Amino acid sequence: MATCEHAAAAGGQTAPMQFEENNLSEVKRVIAVLSGKGGVGKSLVTGSLAVELARGGAKVGILDADITGPSIPRMFGMGDRRAHGLGKLLLPEISATGIKVMSSNLLLQNETDPVLWRGPIIAGAIKQFWSDTSWGPLDYLLVDMPPGTGDVALTVFQSLPVDGIVVVTSPQDLVSMIVAKAVNMADKMNVPILGIVENMSYVQCPDCGRAIEIFGESKLDQVAETYNLKVLDRLPIDPALAAACDAGTIEADLPAGTLPLTLAAARAVEAHEGDEDKQA
Repeated sequence: MATCEHAAAAGGQTAPMQFEENNLSEVKRVIAVLSGKGGVGKSLVTGSLAVELARGGAKVGILDADITGPSIPRMFGMGDRRAHGLGKLLLPEISATGIKVMSSNLLLQNETDPVLWRGPIIAGAIKQFWSDTSWGPLDYLLVDMPPGTGDVALTVFQSLPVDGIVVVTSPQDLVSMIVAKAVNMADKMNVPILGIVENMSYVQCPDCGRAIEIFGESKLDQVAETYNLKVLDRLPIDPALAAACDAGTIEADLPAGTLPLTLAAARAVEAHEGDEDKQA
C-alpha cells in the first residue's frame, strides 16, 4: 500500500487502506491506463486492449474511473443500458463479446446527465465499483483513468491492487511533460509502468500507404529513453475506428493486431498471489 510521508510529517492522515474485494469477485490482474493530460485517447487504448485480450480468450472487465467524463459504455454499445443489482452488489453490464463494464454512466438516468460530484463522493464511487460490484472471475480488470494525476488517480493507486500502468500520450511537444507526470506518480505509488502507447501517431495515406506525421516528428523514443520505459505501440488517426467507437461497435470493427506489444505486456503481468494456477 502506498503511503504519503508528506501528509504524515505534517500531522495529516496517511493513505487509506486498500479497498476489500467482495466474495463474488476474483480479479487476477489490475492494469490502469493513464495519461498526464486529457484528449490523448486513454479510453480508446483501454477499449482496444480489452477487445484484444478478450479475443485471445481472457475474461476481461473495465472499471471506468473517469467518473465525470465516461466514454466506455458508448464505445461498447451500452449507451442506453443501466446497471442492476444483486443483493447489496452492483452487476456490471456485459458487452457483445463478454467484456464486463462498470461506469458512472450506467448509474445515471440519461448518459448525457452531468456528474456534479466532489472529490470524496467520486472516491466513494471508485470504492463501489471495486468493492461493491460483482465482477466474478476476471483475468484482467482494466481501469480507464481520468485525465491527470488528481484525486481519482490517487484513490485508485492507493486503494486498488494495481499491477501495472500503460501510459498513453500523443506526438506533441507536451509528450515529455505528460510522461513525466505519469512516471512521477507511478514512482510515488510504487506501481510499475508497463510501457507507453502513442496515440494519433500518424495518418496513413489512403493512396500510397505512407505514414504522414501530421503533428510533426515523434519525440517518444527520446522521452522513453530518458525515463527508461518501453515504447509499446503507435496508433494512427483512424476515422473508421473513431466512427466505430461512436457507434458502439469497437468489438466488431477493431482491426486485429491493433496493440500487439501492449497485449504482450499485459499478458506478461503475473496473476495475484494464489491465482497462479488460473493464468489466462
